[in-house]
Amino acid sequence: MPGPVGQAPAPAVRTDGLPGWLDPVVRAAGAVRGEQLSRFLPPEDGAGRQSAVLILFGEGADGPEILLTERATSLRSHAGQPSFPGGSLDPVDGDPRTTGPLRAALREAEEETGLDPAGVQVFAVLPRLYIPVSEFVVTPVLGWWRSPSPVRAVDPGETARVFTVPVSELTDPANRATAVHPRGHEGPAFLVRSALVWGFTAGVIDRVLHLAGWERPWDRRKRVSLDWRS
Repeated sequence: MPGPVGQAPAPAVRTDGLPGWLDPVVRAAGAVRGEQLSRFLPPEDGAGRQSAVLILFGEGADGPEILLTERATSLRSHAGQPSFPGGSLDPVDGDPRTTGPLRAALREAEEETGLDPAGVQVFAVLPRLYIPVSEFVVTPVLGWWRSPSPVRAVDPGETARVFTVPVSELTDPANRATAVHPRGHEGPAFLVRSALVWGFTAGVIDRVLHLAGWERPWDRRKRVSLDWRS
């Protein structure tokens, strides 16, 4: 049956036709549990703001890569922080328990980066995670950029830039560190492409690299503060 007026068709989750290098990610995504990705899981009472992010794998001049955005420095929340494209579910996205997060991840990615969703093949959906500080319940949607399209910061007031990071740079031990939040929290971080990737985004990347068998040993004693440019 067709969906409500204005609702995009439900994306099909498909693993056919993917490049061989994505096989470890597909296997990991099919078996992973939420607690293997984060110690913060959605509240059992169903509370939280439903959202989704798109973890988009492509293939560039330097091999496999992941698409990221960098939030505008003028924003009140997470200013200047790199992140996956994504955001809150809208009513038009549909049921948050089924295909709503898939629609939301692709819609938000298009709104933020200008990419053509028709060129993205969704191949997996990870367990929902939780960001306590914002009360977001986040569904990570994994996609293969089968037909790349031009990307840009569509709204400079929201997004400072859109960029890709080669997986080879994310796995390079020289680019890895432990980020130290001013409140004392610590977590994995990546110093790549003139950016410090930390927080939720870095945590998910860290776990995906580990579960896919791509992680290389790195010095967890290396600390970096969030004002690392200062």
